[in-house]
Amino acid sequence: MSVIVEDVSKSYGIQLALDKISFSVESGSIMGILGPNGAGKSTLLKIVSGYLRSSSGSVKINDLKVDPENPEIKKSIGYLPENNPLYTDLYVQEYLSLVAGIYKIPDSHSRIKEMIDMTGLGSEVFKKIGALSKGYRQRVGLAQAMLHDPALLILDEPTSGLDPAQLVEIRQLIRNISSNKTVLFSTHIMQEVEAVCDKVLILNQGKVVALETPEKIKKLTYQKTRKILVEYGEAVPVQLLNSMKGVMRTEQLDSNKFLVYTSGDDLRPLLFAHAVKNNLILLTLYEQESTMEHSFLELVK
Repeated sequence: MSVIVEDVSKSYGIQLALDKISFSVESGSIMGILGPNGAGKSTLLKIVSGYLRSSSGSVKINDLKVDPENPEIKKSIGYLPENNPLYTDLYVQEYLSLVAGIYKIPDSHSRIKEMIDMTGLGSEVFKKIGALSKGYRQRVGLAQAMLHDPALLILDEPTSGLDPAQLVEIRQLIRNISSNKTVLFSTHIMQEVEAVCDKVLILNQGKVVALETPEKIKKLTYQKTRKILVEYGEAVPVQLLNSMKGVMRTEQLDSNKFLVYTSGDDLRPLLFAHAVKNNLILLTLYEQESTMEHSFLELVK
């Protein structure tokens, strides 16, 4: 199921939350949405899900316009909001039966069992939701979002507050889901984006600042600034490195260890020749790879 967002804006009074957002998601792919707090991620997902109406622009899912007043389009969408509102006094199976009734799912018993197995809720099925850990509550939220077998799954920070083990499990679950669904989700976890997403949309102050694959986003900032770690066998004055041609700045990590910033050129040959010329012993000389976190900070600063 393809998603096309065209010039979507959203205002709350004089506050512009989203400013002409446009992007598309191909069927069967995963798009991650990144951005600092207040960037507009949740607002965007609410509009795509049909929960909130945009001030202008349009959202189309398989060429059908998303409209909060059109219940038919919502049958194709599964939505897990950020705060994951659940009925904590209900048992897991009881809650999923309630959701199945709302969607009028035929043969709901077998479908509920399928979702329980897929989300790993088998051991918790006879517990009240209020007694579950955060990780298992997220699994219940995912199960309800997928219960009616939507073609588009929208997840607003599905791994927020999870421990490392739970992160890996939910991440794998999202990967498995994407084999036959289009997934759109927001997150603050950079490793998640690199591990799961086919494409990444970065928002800042309601505007799109990047829309590319994780690898290409890392290259966007990497081409502007490269970092080389240099370690010598003795203390070296930082001025000696800053005086070199091509060095933008130098970050001193220790008396003999530095991070050299350069504007795109590979300075390793020059740094080696510089060490030889000044009778310095090189212990370490390597270029640090660009990370998603570094690229994100560069793009939203």
